[in-house]
Amino acid sequence: MLDNILSILIFFPALAAMFGFVIHKDSARAYGISVAFIELALSLLLWFSFDSNASGMQFMEQLPLVPAFGINYILGVDGISLFIIILASFFTLIGIASLTETKNVKNMIITLLFLQMTMVGVFAALDAIVFYVFWELSLVPMLYIIGAWGGPLRIYASIKFFLYTFTGSLVMLVGMLFMAYFYYQATGVWSFAILDWYRLILPETFQLWLFGAFFVGFAIKVPMFPFHTWLPYAHGQAPTIGSVILAAILLKMGTYAFIRFSLPMFPDASVFFMFPIAIIAIIMIIYTAMVAYAQEDIKQVVAYSSVSHMGVIILGTFALNVEGITGSIFLMIAHGVVSGALFLLVGVIYDRRHTKMMSEFGGLASVMPRYATIFGLMLMASVGMPLTINFVGEFLSLLGFYKQSHILTLLAGAAIIVGAIYMLAAYKKMFFGKVTNEKNRNLPDVNKRELLALIPLSIITIWLGVYPKPILEPINNSVESIVQLMHDKSITEEAKSRIPNLIEGIEITKTSTQGAH
Repeated sequence: MLDNILSILIFFPALAAMFGFVIHKDSARAYGISVAFIELALSLLLWFSFDSNASGMQFMEQLPLVPAFGINYILGVDGISLFIIILASFFTLIGIASLTETKNVKNMIITLLFLQMTMVGVFAALDAIVFYVFWELSLVPMLYIIGAWGGPLRIYASIKFFLYTFTGSLVMLVGMLFMAYFYYQATGVWSFAILDWYRLILPETFQLWLFGAFFVGFAIKVPMFPFHTWLPYAHGQAPTIGSVILAAILLKMGTYAFIRFSLPMFPDASVFFMFPIAIIAIIMIIYTAMVAYAQEDIKQVVAYSSVSHMGVIILGTFALNVEGITGSIFLMIAHGVVSGALFLLVGVIYDRRHTKMMSEFGGLASVMPRYATIFGLMLMASVGMPLTINFVGEFLSLLGFYKQSHILTLLAGAAIIVGAIYMLAAYKKMFFGKVTNEKNRNLPDVNKRELLALIPLSIITIWLGVYPKPILEPINNSVESIVQLMHDKSITEEAKSRIPNLIEGIEITKTSTQGAH
């Protein structure tokens, strides 16, 4: 089974979704939970079978699709993609288990299972066309989730989400076609295999244009400033499960794609655009944090907070060194856990009061102590409190970029403090003081079903904050090979000086380890 485990992980949810149409609606939730649990077990099996000391692709599968044009069904995982796949499986299970929507629950579960197929496909695909197909297909279930179960402006929000991301994807597709053409020019053979493209060394001018084409598609997905305007609408109108999956997994497609495509394929262009992108990332951190502070809707606070933290991930990615990129990947996972939990928590209070306005609350800590405790923990993780999961990723991301620019890193670090201000202000409004609204006086605390979703997220938040090694080690090994590839492919002196050469350092590490043994 391990020989085809990635294909099983991709197509098992879709197959189960097809069978879901014949399941009785009263059994749909139990069926969805069972399917999602099996998928999570398979993804954990993938982790346990993964060689953490290897840096290359593992569990690779290959099948010809259109051989004449070099389009093949190629799958594989490394430390960069492994844990995002596990996160996708984990949140699909939590999302279905904590589902509160009562309208067409069966259709919602079927849609979530189809969405899971596309998410795993994006992170496992090693052929650009296969990647693109899954990338585009992921828009359809999310469009349906927002449009069918969303708020009053759901149609506007879903269409805006689709048009933004679809337009960016078309520009990215043009870049992919050019990459295949350049590979054909260099070798006489067509290929859309990402690992084949890694071997191409392109002139700097070509790199700049191609980097720009891929950047548009990835930046809209992240979303980076100024392409971020679709996200607050999508979050604000989406049902709780839509916001959870969007924040935890779908936004990570953009940052993951930067590391999988842009950095190793266009190292000189990555260095050329490093500081402009870093400035955009810092604007994301500051601007969206200030907008979050001005919000009265707690869900919008979390939504803008999500964009702000994505800015730190971008900063780490474009540090172009092992510390920064490793930190950004770890922060993708951390951001997924924490922002997903925060959206779940917002959903909990919305189910009870059917409002997300902070002015409607106050003194909730005395009414819902368990809820207030978990919310407080996730809030502390969100602002990067030491010994919580976000701190590890933020520290490494900033440490990596500090090697490129002291001033910009200090500015970014200071800007993160704004995040602590607006999150603490929101917590104070909702949880401290006296209960002033009589409607809140007898609100029930989190129930067993909600705790079943929130407690695992709380444990992960603390566990990986205290002991991140099980995840950091595999990520670090894969990132080292990417950074070394970038250095070896660099053609400008600026790029060679900015991207570290790791070969000597790795040899010294191995020698010292052998000596210790």
